[in-house]
Amino acid sequence: MASDTAKHYPVLLKEIISIISPQHGGTFIDCTFGQGGHTKEILKYKHTKVVGLDRDKNSQNIANKIQNEFTDRFLFKNIKFSKLDNLKLKNENIKGIIFDLGYSFTQIKDPYKGLSFNSIGKLNMQLGYNDFSASDVINKLDEKDLKKIFEYFGDEKEAKIISKHIVKERYTKEINTEYLVKIIEKVKRKRNFRTHSATKVFQALRIFVNKEISELIHGLINSAKILKKDGILAVVTFHSLEDKIVKYFFKNLSEKKSFSRYEPEIEQKKFFFEMPLKKPIIPSEKELKDNTPSRSAKLRYLVKKKNIDEVETDIIDKFHELLEIENLSSKL
Repeated sequence: MASDTAKHYPVLLKEIISIISPQHGGTFIDCTFGQGGHTKEILKYKHTKVVGLDRDKNSQNIANKIQNEFTDRFLFKNIKFSKLDNLKLKNENIKGIIFDLGYSFTQIKDPYKGLSFNSIGKLNMQLGYNDFSASDVINKLDEKDLKKIFEYFGDEKEAKIISKHIVKERYTKEINTEYLVKIIEKVKRKRNFRTHSATKVFQALRIFVNKEISELIHGLINSAKILKKDGILAVVTFHSLEDKIVKYFFKNLSEKKSFSRYEPEIEQKKFFFEMPLKKPIIPSEKELKDNTPSRSAKLRYLVKKKNIDEVETDIIDKFHELLEIENLSSKL
């Protein structure tokens, strides 16, 4: 998530705190710890504990400062949030799990990470625990595979021609960030854009390099498993693909299902989870004014109504095509 200022503001913070109700105590998991904004706010309430997770090793420095202040109430783990079921928190009273899927100002501006099309030098985009970089993707995958990545993960309408130009140009020299931007701008130079012409391709690369689709899907499934009764799963998304996955998962768990038109509906499922709001919560006019990057944020939340250790969902089958595109990384 980009920002025009030098400070990172947690999006929809007041709304999230209101939903998860830390004043009642309990353990909360901040799956995207980042700059620690949500964690700090939760720890203001005396009877709370927070487990912070982040794949980015740079978050450790911020976590250390919070750890020094809240020795007995804060734990940080430098892991992917898809692994949260390995934390052995079965005996904890987990009342809330938060995902803020945006990028922080610090990450966007980090020249080494190269997440932005304004970066210079070698393509990277690795957030932590990665097997390959954006440079590997752009300079090694074939035209057909690049097209799929740009098309499905970035909704890029010019995916085919951009991929063709990339493959053609890389025969001359290795493509870095500036060169990639020039290729995209050359292809799309006659169009008028409200956002930068490279935005969709860079989004697609970030998603692919960090395997964000499988991360999100498994993170959601494991969160639903370890939440306690009346616990809240809250997710803030920043683009349509993320929101589509979260919305489907929440509806899939909370709505009654009929597996056959000749058989009665399965009633028990509706009692396991509840989605109080069908429409997402969006930033207020004040937040939009104070924090421009919040404009695309959508907050959805799910309530667990019974203590169960497993969840029944077909989300992996639903998004199998996207997961198969992620698996193109096996060619690198």
